[in-house]
Amino acid sequence: MSTSDAMTFSVPGMTCGHCEAAVTAEVGALDGVASVQVDLESKMVTVAGSGLDRARIVAAIDEAGFDVD
Repeated sequence: MSTSDAMTFSVPGMTCGHCEAAVTAEVGALDGVASVQVDLESKMVTVAGSGLDRARIVAAIDEAGFDVD
């Protein structure tokens, strides 16, 4: 496994800065996450870090109140 990974998720329910902050806070708190980039225009979230677990990231986005497509 590489030392740095990146995953991108489609999160269509995000519409505002609050959405961005909520997703960034929940996902950013996970172990191994180095950065979270939210693009509200494309409704995409890109997560970078090491040892990323897709299921844990999806659960964190869900915890923030959003569904992943």
